[in-house]
Amino acid sequence: MERVLPGQSGEDDRIVLGLLNSVEDGATSQRRIAAELGIALGLVNAYLKRCVTKGLIKVSEAPARRYAYYLTPKGFTEKSRLTVEYLSSSFSFFRQAKSDCADVFRIAQARNFHNIVLVGKSDLAEIGILSAADSGVSIVAVLDDGADGSEIIGKEIVSSYDELTTAFDAVVITDLRRARQFFDDAVTRFGAQRVLAPRLLGLNVSGVEASKS
Repeated sequence: MERVLPGQSGEDDRIVLGLLNSVEDGATSQRRIAAELGIALGLVNAYLKRCVTKGLIKVSEAPARRYAYYLTPKGFTEKSRLTVEYLSSSFSFFRQAKSDCADVFRIAQARNFHNIVLVGKSDLAEIGILSAADSGVSIVAVLDDGADGSEIIGKEIVSSYDELTTAFDAVVITDLRRARQFFDDAVTRFGAQRVLAPRLLGLNVSGVEASKS
Protein backbone atom coordinates (compact mmCIF):
# COMPACT_ATOMS: atom_id res chain seq x y z
CA MET A 1 0.00 0.00 0.00
CA GLU A 2 1.32 3.47 -0.84
CA ARG A 3 2.17 5.27 2.37
CA VAL A 4 2.36 8.87 1.26
CA LEU A 5 -0.80 9.96 -0.51
CA PRO A 6 -0.75 13.15 -2.59
CA GLY A 7 -3.68 15.51 -2.61
CA GLN A 8 -4.45 15.12 1.11
CA SER A 9 -6.18 18.17 2.62
CA GLY A 10 -3.02 18.95 4.57
CA GLU A 11 0.41 17.66 5.43
CA ASP A 12 -0.75 16.75 8.91
CA ASP A 13 -3.53 14.44 7.67
CA ARG A 14 -1.19 12.94 5.09
CA ILE A 15 1.35 11.97 7.74
CA VAL A 16 -1.26 10.66 10.18
CA LEU A 17 -2.88 8.51 7.48
CA GLY A 18 0.48 7.14 6.41
CA LEU A 19 1.43 6.44 10.01
CA LEU A 20 -1.82 4.59 10.73
CA ASN A 21 -1.42 2.56 7.54
CA SER A 22 2.15 1.62 8.49
CA VAL A 23 1.12 0.54 11.98
CA GLU A 24 -1.79 -1.53 10.62
CA ASP A 25 0.57 -3.21 8.17
CA GLY A 26 2.81 -4.32 11.03
CA ALA A 27 5.54 -1.67 11.24
CA THR A 28 7.44 -2.36 14.48
CA SER A 29 10.02 0.42 14.58
CA GLN A 30 10.01 4.17 14.23
CA ARG A 31 12.92 3.89 11.83
CA ARG A 32 10.91 1.64 9.50
CA ILE A 33 7.92 3.97 9.65
CA ALA A 34 10.15 6.95 8.87
CA ALA A 35 11.56 5.13 5.84
CA GLU A 36 8.09 4.18 4.58
CA LEU A 37 6.74 7.71 4.98
CA GLY A 38 9.88 9.47 3.81
CA ILE A 39 10.02 11.76 6.83
CA ALA A 40 12.49 12.40 9.66
CA LEU A 41 12.72 9.98 12.58
CA GLY A 42 12.03 12.77 15.05
CA LEU A 43 8.83 13.67 13.23
CA VAL A 44 7.65 10.06 13.40
CA ASN A 45 8.27 10.06 17.15
CA ALA A 46 6.26 13.26 17.57
CA TYR A 47 3.33 11.97 15.53
CA LEU A 48 3.34 8.61 17.29
CA LYS A 49 3.13 10.35 20.66
CA ARG A 50 0.26 12.48 19.39
CA CYS A 51 -1.60 9.41 18.07
CA VAL A 52 -1.07 7.59 21.38
CA THR A 53 -2.38 10.61 23.30
CA LYS A 54 -5.46 10.74 21.05
CA GLY A 55 -6.10 7.03 21.61
CA LEU A 56 -5.47 6.06 17.97
CA ILE A 57 -2.47 3.83 18.67
CA LYS A 58 -1.57 1.55 21.56
CA VAL A 59 2.04 0.84 22.49
CA SER A 60 3.19 -2.41 24.11
CA GLU A 61 6.70 -3.18 25.27
CA ALA A 62 8.35 -6.02 23.37
CA PRO A 63 11.53 -8.01 24.06
CA ALA A 64 14.97 -6.44 23.65
CA ARG A 65 13.71 -3.00 24.68
CA ARG A 66 11.59 -2.69 21.59
CA TYR A 67 7.99 -1.58 21.24
CA ALA A 68 4.99 -2.92 19.35
CA TYR A 69 2.40 -0.56 17.94
CA TYR A 70 -1.27 -1.43 17.41
CA LEU A 71 -4.24 0.47 16.04
CA THR A 72 -7.06 0.92 18.53
CA PRO A 73 -10.71 0.80 17.40
CA LYS A 74 -10.58 4.60 17.41
CA GLY A 75 -7.46 4.40 15.25
CA PHE A 76 -9.22 2.18 12.69
CA THR A 77 -12.10 4.66 12.56
CA GLU A 78 -9.76 7.61 12.04
CA LYS A 79 -7.84 5.74 9.33
CA SER A 80 -11.10 5.04 7.52
CA ARG A 81 -12.17 8.68 7.81
CA LEU A 82 -8.89 10.01 6.44
CA THR A 83 -8.89 7.45 3.63
CA VAL A 84 -12.40 8.39 2.57
CA GLU A 85 -11.49 12.10 2.67
CA TYR A 86 -8.58 11.38 0.36
CA LEU A 87 -10.65 9.26 -2.00
CA SER A 88 -13.55 11.68 -2.08
CA SER A 89 -11.23 14.46 -3.21
CA SER A 90 -10.23 12.51 -6.28
CA PHE A 91 -11.89 10.82 -9.23
CA SER A 92 -10.74 7.48 -7.88
CA PHE A 93 -13.52 7.72 -5.27
CA PHE A 94 -16.22 7.34 -7.93
CA ARG A 95 -14.50 4.38 -9.57
CA GLN A 96 -13.90 2.52 -6.32
CA ALA A 97 -17.32 3.36 -4.89
CA LYS A 98 -19.09 2.08 -8.01
CA SER A 99 -17.07 -1.15 -7.95
CA ASP A 100 -17.59 -1.67 -4.22
CA CYS A 101 -21.34 -1.08 -4.46
CA ALA A 102 -21.60 -3.61 -7.28
CA ASP A 103 -19.71 -6.14 -5.13
CA VAL A 104 -21.94 -5.50 -2.12
CA PHE A 105 -25.13 -5.87 -4.18
CA ARG A 106 -23.84 -9.17 -5.60
CA ILE A 107 -23.40 -10.40 -2.04
CA ALA A 108 -26.93 -9.21 -1.25
CA GLN A 109 -28.35 -11.18 -4.16
CA ALA A 110 -26.39 -14.27 -3.15
CA ARG A 111 -28.03 -14.02 0.29
CA ASN A 112 -31.44 -13.53 -1.34
CA PHE A 113 -31.67 -9.91 -0.22
CA HIS A 114 -33.63 -7.80 -2.70
CA ASN A 115 -34.88 -4.75 -0.80
CA ILE A 116 -32.08 -2.63 0.69
CA VAL A 117 -31.88 0.34 3.03
CA LEU A 118 -28.84 2.60 2.69
CA VAL A 119 -27.60 4.13 5.93
CA GLY A 120 -26.04 7.55 5.47
CA LYS A 121 -26.85 10.37 3.03
CA SER A 122 -23.63 10.89 1.06
CA ASP A 123 -21.98 10.75 -2.34
CA LEU A 124 -21.54 7.04 -1.68
CA ALA A 125 -25.31 6.67 -1.18
CA GLU A 126 -25.95 8.39 -4.51
CA ILE A 127 -23.54 6.04 -6.27
CA GLY A 128 -25.20 3.11 -4.50
CA ILE A 129 -28.64 4.15 -5.72
CA LEU A 130 -27.41 4.45 -9.29
CA SER A 131 -25.55 1.13 -9.08
CA ALA A 132 -28.56 -0.70 -7.68
CA ALA A 133 -30.46 -0.14 -10.90
CA ASP A 134 -28.01 -2.42 -12.68
CA SER A 135 -27.66 -4.94 -9.84
CA GLY A 136 -31.13 -6.43 -9.48
CA VAL A 137 -31.75 -4.97 -6.02
CA SER A 138 -34.09 -2.20 -4.93
CA ILE A 139 -33.20 0.69 -2.62
CA VAL A 140 -36.32 1.28 -0.52
CA ALA A 141 -35.02 4.31 1.40
CA VAL A 142 -31.99 6.12 2.77
CA LEU A 143 -31.65 6.47 6.53
CA ASP A 144 -29.94 9.58 7.86
CA ASP A 145 -30.39 11.13 11.30
CA GLY A 146 -30.30 14.58 9.70
CA ALA A 147 -33.25 13.82 7.43
CA ASP A 148 -35.52 16.78 6.71
CA GLY A 149 -38.17 15.10 4.60
CA SER A 150 -36.19 15.48 1.41
CA GLU A 151 -35.20 12.86 -1.16
CA ILE A 152 -31.97 11.71 -2.78
CA ILE A 153 -32.22 10.62 -6.43
CA GLY A 154 -35.90 9.90 -5.91
CA LYS A 155 -35.41 7.85 -2.72
CA GLU A 156 -37.07 8.84 0.55
CA ILE A 157 -34.78 9.91 3.38
CA VAL A 158 -35.89 8.88 6.88
CA SER A 159 -34.32 9.69 10.23
CA SER A 160 -34.79 6.28 11.89
CA TYR A 161 -35.62 2.67 11.15
CA ASP A 162 -39.01 3.20 12.83
CA GLU A 163 -40.01 5.59 10.03
CA LEU A 164 -39.55 2.98 7.31
CA THR A 165 -42.86 2.00 5.74
CA THR A 166 -41.50 -0.62 3.33
CA ALA A 167 -40.12 -3.99 4.41
CA PHE A 168 -36.43 -4.50 3.73
CA ASP A 169 -34.04 -7.45 3.69
CA ALA A 170 -30.69 -5.85 4.46
CA VAL A 171 -28.79 -2.70 5.33
CA VAL A 172 -25.85 -1.23 3.42
CA ILE A 173 -23.71 1.37 5.19
CA THR A 174 -23.05 4.48 3.07
CA ASP A 175 -22.20 7.04 5.75
CA LEU A 176 -18.69 8.44 5.22
CA ARG A 177 -18.09 9.89 8.67
CA ARG A 178 -19.62 7.53 11.20
CA ALA A 179 -19.56 4.26 9.29
CA ARG A 180 -18.43 2.12 12.23
CA GLN A 181 -21.06 3.59 14.54
CA PHE A 182 -23.89 2.91 12.11
CA PHE A 183 -22.53 -0.52 11.20
CA ASP A 184 -22.36 -1.67 14.83
CA ASP A 185 -25.86 -0.34 15.51
CA ALA A 186 -27.30 -2.15 12.47
CA VAL A 187 -25.58 -5.42 13.40
CA THR A 188 -27.06 -5.17 16.90
CA ARG A 189 -30.52 -4.60 15.44
CA PHE A 190 -30.56 -7.02 12.52
CA GLY A 191 -27.60 -9.41 12.81
CA ALA A 192 -24.29 -9.43 10.93
CA GLN A 193 -25.59 -11.33 7.90
CA ARG A 194 -28.05 -8.57 7.07
CA VAL A 195 -25.54 -5.71 7.22
CA LEU A 196 -23.07 -4.97 4.41
CA ALA A 197 -20.56 -2.22 3.73
CA PRO A 198 -18.51 -1.12 0.71
CA ARG A 199 -14.84 -2.02 0.99
CA LEU A 200 -13.64 1.59 0.76
CA LEU A 201 -15.09 2.33 4.21
CA GLY A 202 -12.34 0.13 5.64
CA LEU A 203 -14.48 -1.49 8.32
CA ASN A 204 -12.66 -4.86 8.12
CA VAL A 205 -15.87 -6.83 8.62
CA SER A 206 -17.06 -10.10 7.13
CA GLY A 207 -19.37 -8.43 4.65
CA VAL A 208 -16.59 -6.19 3.41
CA GLU A 209 -14.09 -9.02 3.21
CA ALA A 210 -16.59 -11.08 1.29
CA SER A 211 -16.85 -8.36 -1.32
CA LYS A 212 -13.22 -8.98 -2.24
CA SER A 213 -13.86 -12.52 -3.39
